[in-house]
Amino acid sequence: MAKFRIVGISFDHMHMGDLLRMVHDHPDAEIAGIFDPDWDKMKAAATAFSVPEDRIFTDFDTCMAAEPYDMAILCVATAQHAEYTERLASYDLHVFVEKPFAASSDDARRMMAAMYRTDKQLIINWPLRWVESHVTAKRLIDEGMIGNLREVHFYDGNRGPLYHLADKVEVTPDEVERQKPNSWWYKRASGGGSLLDYLGYGATLGTWYLGGKEPIEVTCTVDETPGIEVDQHAIAVCRYETGLSKMETRWGTFTDPWTTQPQPTCGFVFVGTDGTISSPDYADHITVQTRTRPDRHEIPVTPLPLGERNAIEYVLDCISREVPVKGPLDPALCLTAQRIVDTALRSAYEKRTLRLLA
Repeated sequence: MAKFRIVGISFDHMHMGDLLRMVHDHPDAEIAGIFDPDWDKMKAAATAFSVPEDRIFTDFDTCMAAEPYDMAILCVATAQHAEYTERLASYDLHVFVEKPFAASSDDARRMMAAMYRTDKQLIINWPLRWVESHVTAKRLIDEGMIGNLREVHFYDGNRGPLYHLADKVEVTPDEVERQKPNSWWYKRASGGGSLLDYLGYGATLGTWYLGGKEPIEVTCTVDETPGIEVDQHAIAVCRYETGLSKMETRWGTFTDPWTTQPQPTCGFVFVGTDGTISSPDYADHITVQTRTRPDRHEIPVTPLPLGERNAIEYVLDCISREVPVKGPLDPALCLTAQRIVDTALRSAYEKRTLRLLA
């Protein structure tokens, strides 16, 4: 079988390097091209994965003229997701968008409409979907271990988006401060801010855990740091028919959760009618309480199965079997979460509780 030809579009998001590594390591895939207007942004990946010079492009049209490609990995700034998805839709390929979905629900719908006119899939990747603790928690919730799920509590973030590169290579604090004034992460017009960066995780996986349920209303507040035009800390409270859920995002945690869990702990806490589950990011166990065993006890995580060990493996398996992606990668589910994010953004701006936006 011919290998899947994957093209990487833009290195605005540092996750591009991680995703290209998954492509590089997949036996049935190859990096067929990479594009960014800034050659220097591609240099590390080109070296790490031995990308030939004739597959490295600084012009989008020239890159796409080197098709065929089976799938594009899109890592542009959030505000450009809709524009680039519409451009890619004409090239007869699947479009894999690294989180977040979009800068707004309107943009998300543009992306869905563009891909709907093709026979290819639009895929939204949320890296926390591939964390074993969170997948284990989902299985136990679905099995009824804690009864009916009533509340989802999410706290997540990191020291800041400029503190790490692909493969979690660390950046010095001095270099972070040097980059901040020109980084898209800190520009409102580009879709920057911790709320857009991380609330989508809680809203998307939360919608997944809750079986697609939508909140009735959302209340959100954000920090307002002088000299910083985007939020670095946001707290959203969602009122569902079953009760209140809280989703909190933070740039500025004491440590990064993939190295040393900060306090508060990054991850999820689930409250059901018959028990609770605590699922920290990257943990080797989850902590459970139930009515029959109310003491906190640990349950080891279940390894991800073959075909679902990472995003690229899962998506290429779905494509090869001609089945749609499911769960947090499904644009329809992600649109519900995007509406939660939109409502939270407007709530914070208007400083009042709002009904979930359409």
